[in-house]
Amino acid sequence: MRDYLPVRIHYMDGDKFRGIFRNKDYSKQGRIANLNLASNIAKYERSLNEVVLMAFVFPYEECRAFLDTLEKKVMWVYLHYDKSNEIRGREDFWVDDFEVPNSSEYDLILDTSKLSIDECLDSVINTYRKLN
Repeated sequence: MRDYLPVRIHYMDGDKFRGIFRNKDYSKQGRIANLNLASNIAKYERSLNEVVLMAFVFPYEECRAFLDTLEKKVMWVYLHYDKSNEIRGREDFWVDDFEVPNSSEYDLILDTSKLSIDECLDSVINTYRKLN
């Protein structure tokens, strides 16, 4: 990704983040606590003029709104895929009460079951450039 954009990028992965902070609480409150902590860390990274790429599932509107209150320059990308066609091995961690965002909450919506990784990356980069 660094080849595409002339900026420093801090990448935060949700699974690795959970491992570091040992939050194994997958209840709604546990997910909210984890996402709010990640959002606060991302806000700190932004204060250092980093571009922060967060690969997290934000299943609740209140978590998305919390990050938006911390940082006004959030580019939201909603990834989804056809669950009937592909087993990814993370099904035990699906959010049963996922609050599907309305299309106005996202800058980009990608169906990863129809697009290649390169197509997804190109779409993210092109959207980022348009917004900045």
